Amino acid sequence: MGINVLLSFDFMDPPSPQALISAMEQLYNLGALNEKGLLTKLCRKVAEFPLEPPLSKMLLSSVDLGCSDEILTIIAMIHIGNIFYRPREKQAQANQKSLRRAQDVRKQLLTIMDKYKLNVVTAGKIFTKIRKAITAGFFFHASRKDPQEGYRTLVENQQVYTYPGSALFQRQPDWIIYHELLMTTKEYMREVTVIDPKWLVELAPRFFKVADSTKLSMQKRQEIIEPLHDKHHEPNSWNMPQKDFQDSPPLDQTSLVTYQSKYFIMGKTSSREKQSSSNGIDYINGRNPSVSSPHDRFSH
Repeated sequence: MGINVLLSFDFMDPPSPQALISAMEQLYNLGALNEKGLLTKLCRKVAEFPLEPPLSKMLLSSVDLGCSDEILTIIAMIHIGNIFYRPREKQAQANQKSLRRAQDVRKQLLTIMDKYKLNVVTAGKIFTKIRKAITAGFFFHASRKDPQEGYRTLVENQQVYTYPGSALFQRQPDWIIYHELLMTTKEYMREVTVIDPKWLVELAPRFFKVADSTKLSMQKRQEIIEPLHDKHHEPNSWNMPQKDFQDSPPLDQTSLVTYQSKYFIMGKTSSREKQSSSNGIDYINGRNPSVSSPHDRFSH
């Protein structure tokens, strides 16, 4: 259509600028937009499927990972909602109707895949392929187990919980990804799966990146020892000599990941680091100068 600057487009019913920017940020992080905000080849494929962009990205990734047969079924079941909620007296009828709808959705997606010559292959018993495909589409829904209770989302640090009906409810793995949140008495995660945090960097390089462990360690040490304000002493009278830090051992076997302008620590941490975080993920405010925010790219 030749529309390259969406923020200045004259919509009949315009969305809020923040909603538009958030949508474009998601498309960029999925690889559907480039650094200039223009459509990529992946975006043209994503647009062919009548799905939300994360589901389309999950399906397209499954082709490369070799598990598109299973992902087609998963998407079809997600699309019709939870089939297990039905009137007790009409269980059989409701099940058949829901499964027919899921089958119709799957056939429709298969037709589109055949049109664009996208292979439909099964992962067999290699379930890691399926979980990686899900991660490729929903990496922004990654959550880590909170030592206190439940989980914390990586993006918003929101307290969430596995749904009681989930197969993972009793297991409570360290890292999971969810499809959606259900708000009742708590924020429950629906449709969850176990992930390896290393996949976040591998499958979402625009959203997560490995950070400089030496640089982050120094910043974190300075942050941890900073005391509360003391009006009876000079502002820097508490400061320890710089040489005291030089002899301190580095973090051992720590994997560092950057999400936009914030840092996350994953894996083992020193005892000092553990004092600064209740959920095993530490944040440092301020933008990483080497990484520009998607807001900067799309707000002009």
